[in-house]
Order: sequence, then C-alpha cells, then structure tokens
Amino acid sequence: MNNTYTDLVHQTFHFPQEGFNVNDDDNLMFNGVDIKALIDKYGTPFKLTYLPKIGMQINKAKKMFADAIKKHKYDGKYVYCYCTKSSHFSFIVEETLKHGVNLETSFAYDIDIIWQLYRKKKINKDIFIICNGFKTKQYTRNISKLINDGFKNVIPIIDNKSEFEDYKKSIRSKDPVNIGIRIASEEEPTFDFYTSRLGIRSRDVLEFYVDKIKGNEKFRLKMLHFFMNKGIKDDVYYWSELNKVLNLYCQLKKVCPELEGLNIGGGLPIKHSLNFDYDYNYMINEIVSTIKKVCKKNKVDVPDIYTEFGSFTVGEAGAVVYSVLDEKMQNDREIWYMIDSSFITTLPDTWGIGEKFLMLPINKWDKEYQEVHLGGLTCDSHDFYTSEEHINAVFLPKLDKEKGQEPLYIGFFHTGAYQDQLAGYGGIKHCMIPSPKHIVVERNKDGELEDWLYAREQSPQSMLKILGYIK
Repeated sequence: MNNTYTDLVHQTFHFPQEGFNVNDDDNLMFNGVDIKALIDKYGTPFKLTYLPKIGMQINKAKKMFADAIKKHKYDGKYVYCYCTKSSHFSFIVEETLKHGVNLETSFAYDIDIIWQLYRKKKINKDIFIICNGFKTKQYTRNISKLINDGFKNVIPIIDNKSEFEDYKKSIRSKDPVNIGIRIASEEEPTFDFYTSRLGIRSRDVLEFYVDKIKGNEKFRLKMLHFFMNKGIKDDVYYWSELNKVLNLYCQLKKVCPELEGLNIGGGLPIKHSLNFDYDYNYMINEIVSTIKKVCKKNKVDVPDIYTEFGSFTVGEAGAVVYSVLDEKMQNDREIWYMIDSSFITTLPDTWGIGEKFLMLPINKWDKEYQEVHLGGLTCDSHDFYTSEEHINAVFLPKLDKEKGQEPLYIGFFHTGAYQDQLAGYGGIKHCMIPSPKHIVVERNKDGELEDWLYAREQSPQSMLKILGYIK
C-alpha cells in the first residue's frame, strides 16, 4: 500500500489542479509561485496575495456572462462590480480597476477611498458606484457629496424608508439622480431569523415607490437589489427567491419604465477543497435564462444585470503560510501539530463560523502521512483546525524527529477575502466600521466620579494610511 502524502492526494483527488502542482523537489507550487522559495526568503508565518489571480477571476466571470447573454439572445448588459468590503487594500482595489470593474461600497469611510482613487486618476466620474448597507448620516452625506461633485453613476441603494429623506435634503444635482431599492430577502429555514435585517420588505417596495419616488423629478428608480446570504447556489431556495424578486421587478417595471437594473447580490463560491465541484457556466446560464423567461412571461423588458463579487474576485488570490513548531501527543490517539501563529488572529472565519479553507503541506510530500489536529499559539481553547471541507479530519506528512531536519510548512489557500478585516489587521475593521471612542471612568481622591476620553473614534485617514491610499 502506498502511504506517502503524494499518494494520498492522487488517490483522493484529480491532481494537479488549476493553481496547484508539486515541483521536482516535492514542494507545492501555487499559481506557479514557489512557496518554499518565499519561505526561505521571508520566513513564516506570512500572508500572500497573488495579484494576477484577481484579473483571471474577473475576466472569467465577464466571459461567462457574455457567453450566456449571447446564447440566450438577452437584450440587457452585464456590469461587474467589486465588493470593496472583501478587501480594501489599495493594491487589491487598484488591481480590480485595471480590469474594468465598477465598485460597491458598504460604509461612509468607503467614500474616502473613492476620493483617493479619483485623485490618483485610478477612476473617473463615470464609474458605477453602488452604495449599499444601512446608512449613517455621515454615509448619506458622503454619498450626496459625490453626486453633487459630478459623479454621474453613483447609485444609492435605499435600505430603509427614512434614508430617502436624507438624499432629498442633501443632493443638489441638476440632473435626476438614479437610486435603487434593496429588497429584504427571506433567509434559509435553518437560519437564526426569517428575514434579512437589511432592505425594505418586498410587500412594501411597490407602495414605497408610488408614494415617495414616482413623480419626483429629482430621483429615478433605476435598480432593484437583492442579496442572498448563502450566495448563488443551485437549490430550490435560491431559484424560489430569485423568481420572487423577478416577479416584483416586473410589477415595478410596469409602473416605473425607467427601472433598468437588477443587482443579484450574493457571490459565486470559490474553491475551499481539492474536491470542489461547481458548474459556473451552468449557474450563470440558468440565471440569465430565468430572468429572460420571467420578463417575457410578464411582457416587460429584461434588466441589465449587476453583480457584486467580492470573495470570488479576491478570495482565490490569498494564502497564509505557517511552520509546524512541534508535535504533541495529548492522549493515545490525538496528535497535535502546533503552528507558529494563531487561527483566531490570522484566519478568524475558521474560529467564528467554522469556515474551511483549502489546506495543503508546502513540503515533505514524499513522506508518510498521519491524521493530526492543528493548534494555534493562543491560550484560547478554540484556536484549532481539525477537519477539512471534504472530510472530518486533517491529514499531513509525518514530522522528521532528527535534529536539523527541515520543518513541515503548511499553507491555507484561497483566504484572500474578509480575513484581514475580521482579524483587525493593523486596525482595519469589517466594512471599515471604525473603532468607537473609548471613555474611562474612575473615582478621584474625594470619591467622586470622573470621566476622560482615552481614545477618539477611529478616523478614515488612519484607515486609509493602513490600507495604502495615503502615505
């Protein structure tokens, strides 16, 4: 029986695969990058971003939608937007822009990024900027300023009824302003609640349009937006929700001829296992076909299709590499490999939501393998990784016991979306929500309460500096 790690992989998966192969030295290559050479140069742990993968993903999706539109003789166009909250780093966002994408924002500080990109001439005022999320007053002010300063294709997506009143007061554009409405989607039956906290209830959308927007010369409803928390998946739930939204679109289109866009939020999945199997072409063809069928049945023109791909855009460009420091046998059957970092602080989704990433050893593919548990350096009992997406276990090469032998290096791949923000990399937060002000209360020598401000609320400038937009 063959029992090297190489044998295990070849017996379990089709290998090599796109983005992964092993070189003549039995070391893993990631998109043609020699990970072992980077380890020798920089040491571990480290995060890796392979920028060319971003363009590959964008162009892949654009081609699939173009092919589907041509196949089904679909009269609308396709618009690719990058969801900035997936990764705000300047080198990431600027790389996406090289491939002709538009942008989607989630919070007020995102608009500061838009201004920085404009000053650097990375974008012009014709770019589509889809403004999503529940809006604070600062967010609506920043959106209004963009519109007032001539950004022609900013589309605020109305998340609640009062938000519209803010734009009525603050937008001074002479031309009609395009807006969208987010539909509060129904969550899966297994979710913690029935309806998304974001958006307007579907049964209220038509009434809201008629009462507040119809006949208002200052605003035009251009887009309906819906977001599926689970992403785009081939199951009854997804197709049922898509059909509900399409029927609502058709209802609105009949009384709102200027409605032209449908934003299908919720992204395409990415590979988290060598066993990954997802038919992208089939799903995109079915989406385009379904939209056309429902619109034809209702005798309305098809919408332009917008997507906000975040994880799909940047997820497969990322990796995290660790060294195994030591092996511990804690009982008669559990072997622990201790890594030189922490899953909680570098891959928080593994801890917070039990996310699985594609994990492979970098070296020692020619060694025997064994089942192990991976442990992080923190004292938290949840700092571990003990199962992969395709199997409830982790298998890795055995360690060399002799002194002076090369350590085992392992990599977690396709980690490029959300992990830095969730881990608070350098002070960045999810959706760029700032750290709140910190107030300290104490008693003075007379026993009276006194309070003082320890730290102010985090500013957009401090975040932009961490992200590489300003020096």
